[in-house]
Amino acid sequence: MKKVHITTLGCSKNLVDSEVLQGQLEYHDFQFVDQAEQSDLLIVNTCGFIEKAKEESIQAIFEALELKKADPAKKVFVTGCLSERYRADIEKDIPEVDAIFGTEDYRAILQALGKKHAANDNLYRLRRVTTPRHFAYLKISEGCNHTCAFCAIPGIRGKHRSRTVEALVEEARKLAAGGARELILISQDTSYYGKDIYGKQSITRLLQALEQVEGIRWIRVLYWYPTNFPLDVLDFMKDSARLVPYLDMPIQHVSDRMLKLMRRGDSRRSLEKLYETILSRVPGITLRTTLITGHPGETEEDFRELKNFVRQFKFDRLGTFTYSDEEGTPAFTLENKVPAELAGQRQAEIMELQRDISLEKNQALCDTEQLVLLDEFDISTNFYSGRTFRDAPEIDNEVLIPARPSTAYKPGDFARVRIDEAAEYELYGHFTDASKEQIP
Repeated sequence: MKKVHITTLGCSKNLVDSEVLQGQLEYHDFQFVDQAEQSDLLIVNTCGFIEKAKEESIQAIFEALELKKADPAKKVFVTGCLSERYRADIEKDIPEVDAIFGTEDYRAILQALGKKHAANDNLYRLRRVTTPRHFAYLKISEGCNHTCAFCAIPGIRGKHRSRTVEALVEEARKLAAGGARELILISQDTSYYGKDIYGKQSITRLLQALEQVEGIRWIRVLYWYPTNFPLDVLDFMKDSARLVPYLDMPIQHVSDRMLKLMRRGDSRRSLEKLYETILSRVPGITLRTTLITGHPGETEEDFRELKNFVRQFKFDRLGTFTYSDEEGTPAFTLENKVPAELAGQRQAEIMELQRDISLEKNQALCDTEQLVLLDEFDISTNFYSGRTFRDAPEIDNEVLIPARPSTAYKPGDFARVRIDEAAEYELYGHFTDASKEQIP
């Protein structure tokens, strides 16, 4: 039996691709190992979104090749976004790689290993989830129809392609049967879901169907796009028992001049109106966004406007990227490039501002009782870590709770926690007397 190790880089969408590939290979009797040194085949699933991710992917390829140098019988396959985008360069510059594939090239990978590809409708049925069993990502579509100036993804992943409601519900049931209590919907553009196959935006229809899946307690949606945001989802969110009031919507910038340069379909006023509508329809909602600093043409005035917008709306969660100059994107040819050092300074200013906002919001939760999904227990510190509905795994805040002798929990349990202290990105609390929650 051949032993395989997959190194996955980049976003959660890439992780799902690796899980689908692993399921396909296990179906064909390949054995997966955690240690790359123990494998016969090393697969590097790369990211090619921005320069830093490309460098990380190239480093991972060379690390795999070092293992092959020590044991020439090993094979190294490269797949994912970097190889989709730079296949010819990898072939030329890294000839030691045994085979190169693009994104979702499951059939070609299996053929290279002398195996047959499973039917398309079995791709997700055979998926092997590698996240902790109590949460799982559900990729609802692939590709993107937008042409944002800074983004290489449409050229890598292609046009938007939605999966059907029926297929997604079937997969959600399988994930729930495997122990998932939190379902996290991901795509390049969640707002567009269904328009290509149903003729209209259908994310609310999908959410209504997923809410009926037995065993799922929380449904979280990532990567909303602000242009043509489906407002009907807000009414469903307000009344839903499972769709958490959490809205992750990268807006990138707010200056009208910058939004035009970025080829976004929004204006500052349209974004303000959208957030005002969201906050009025779903009181207490958690807002998350992502911003870019240092995009070509960004002036000090544009940046001040961005900071003022952050102060105005006080996002609960906020991430930032510095602009990455990517070949083949419209922004690559723009003049007035912002020096990398200045882009980094602006990023630091935004995050310093956000730290204060996050601390203020966290302190407001002190002396309140919160429902927490427990993610893990650290035996060395005797602390549990978990999350409220306000937090997605790996990117948002944590709640830290000391264990106590009278109760025993495991990852995936829901518990009632009284918040005692707050830091910028952590909450500290204790379990209440009757804290353990049962899945309804």
